[in-house]
Amino acid sequence: MSDLKYQILFVCMGNICRSPTAEAVFYKRLANQKLLHKVKIDSAGTHNFHPDAPPDERSQMHALKRGYEMSHLRARQVVDSDFEEFDLLLTMDWDNRALLEERCPAQHLHKVRGLAEFLQTSQASVIPDPYYGGDQGFEQVLDLIEEASDGLMKFTLQKVQI
Repeated sequence: MSDLKYQILFVCMGNICRSPTAEAVFYKRLANQKLLHKVKIDSAGTHNFHPDAPPDERSQMHALKRGYEMSHLRARQVVDSDFEEFDLLLTMDWDNRALLEERCPAQHLHKVRGLAEFLQTSQASVIPDPYYGGDQGFEQVLDLIEEASDGLMKFTLQKVQI
């Protein structure tokens, strides 16, 4: 029997850059804390632009340089059951959040939050989309996601009461 206690879904637009990066980074944080049996994570997109596609090659390359493996991840769109299943749905920007809130049943709206809310010191209000930019955009996304993951880990530890 699983002792799963908490479930988190990372959400961006196409589920090929930011949300799989967040999933890979947070997965490593959970593994380091030996919490994979207590916390389930996944990622999805608000749009179905890249069904079953691997993460963007640039995202994978930059993530791998920092020790995050994500080649096994596959893009999917948010489905209605995600609102019921997950305890927290973390969006990357305001557009993602608005689209998710539009679809979300009223009783689950409290679960929709922004990943940037968990930043410790950075003042960013969103995790910007690096898709149309250069290498620096992907590095910035990783910096922000790593920092937000540290804050999210503190929050998650409170939820799972280890």
